[in-house]
Amino acid sequence: MGAAMRRIHVGNALSAFGLGFTVPYLYVYVAQVRGLGAMTAGLVLAVFAVAALIVLPFAGRAIVRRGPLPVLLAALVTAAIGALSLGLSSGAASVLLSAAALGAGQAVMQPALATMIVDCSTMETRSRAFAMQFFLQNLGLGVGGLIGGHLVDTTKAGSFTLLFSLEAVMFLLLVAVMATVRTPRAPRIEGAPAQSARGSWKELLGNRAMVQLCVLGFVLFFACYGQFESGLSAYGVEAAGISTSTLGTALAANTLVIVVAQFAVLRFVERRKRTRVIASVGLIWAVAWAVAAYAGLGNGSQAMATAAFVSTYALFGLGEAMLSPTLAPLVADLAPAGMAGQYNSAFALVKQLALAVGPAVGGPMGASLHGPYVVTFLLFSLGITALAVRLGRQLTDVQNHPSAVRSRVVAQGNASAEQAAAHA
Repeated sequence: MGAAMRRIHVGNALSAFGLGFTVPYLYVYVAQVRGLGAMTAGLVLAVFAVAALIVLPFAGRAIVRRGPLPVLLAALVTAAIGALSLGLSSGAASVLLSAAALGAGQAVMQPALATMIVDCSTMETRSRAFAMQFFLQNLGLGVGGLIGGHLVDTTKAGSFTLLFSLEAVMFLLLVAVMATVRTPRAPRIEGAPAQSARGSWKELLGNRAMVQLCVLGFVLFFACYGQFESGLSAYGVEAAGISTSTLGTALAANTLVIVVAQFAVLRFVERRKRTRVIASVGLIWAVAWAVAAYAGLGNGSQAMATAAFVSTYALFGLGEAMLSPTLAPLVADLAPAGMAGQYNSAFALVKQLALAVGPAVGGPMGASLHGPYVVTFLLFSLGITALAVRLGRQLTDVQNHPSAVRSRVVAQGNASAEQAAAHA
């Protein structure tokens, strides 16, 4: 990694570390510590999603026109202001406004950092760069959440103010780190369609492969991430009799599998077509939902149900580790020259939509319709496999299997050199 990429990865780790401080405790802070009730706490969580949906369509064009670094710095300052004011707020209106600022800043960070990774990497190094980003994000969230859990005290509002202040400091520290990054010009992606760099959404929607990838991405995030803290946890508690401490263990198992497996699966992923990797993830998640069905609907002991439920989260983690070096590089390789910011923002927008709709659909189903819930999302997982196979027909060899293309080029180059040597 070059100096710029190292700083970008440090930035990813710091931002995740800061988020880990507060995200798990936001509901408790608003509803109980500030005494604003469950309704206001629910609105705060909704504001995060709404703010992201509002700003992301504009973030892509800003990244294309201004570059990712200025947009990232503005997002970091906005998030820092939101975090600090949220820690100091005591009324419903100020809490909601602060949450909107924090949510908007967080949302814009993702495509800006992703675009910087694209600009500082090549097709040969991009999968590993995004795998490292995902690894550091999960590690930062886990460590931040662990430290934050030891700092908070629900009887002392000041402990939460300290927590949000530390988050703001992390964002400002990240401003200082990222301000020193010098990224090269966006590389031209071989095999990508030639389009205007003005960031037109109409042009993006005209890219059939990108539209299919967005549909696939929505199903991926809806059927996995959108269920973690809503439908799947409600299903575990109501159907499988899982305790809240076991829910924490399941989430820890998910993170542990990602951290351990991330680089172990990277070599496997790099040698195969990207759409086949995504199709494999759909099958793995289908197995995960089948295991979840056993946990809640089987007749085994409570110990077996608990083990099955934790295994469900672990299988989801394995799929996530396979996706991280696959999805983001594919979005980048579909983007025409100079349009990576627009494409990253569009994909982030799809993710936010899925994360907003997923809990709303999965939560009530997981709590009351246990059988239909697991069957529905098992079918969604199989749908991921079908959509991935269909997407593969729209991609060029460079986009779908870049390592094989590089291998053929190297082999042809070596053959030419041998022929030249024989003639000599």
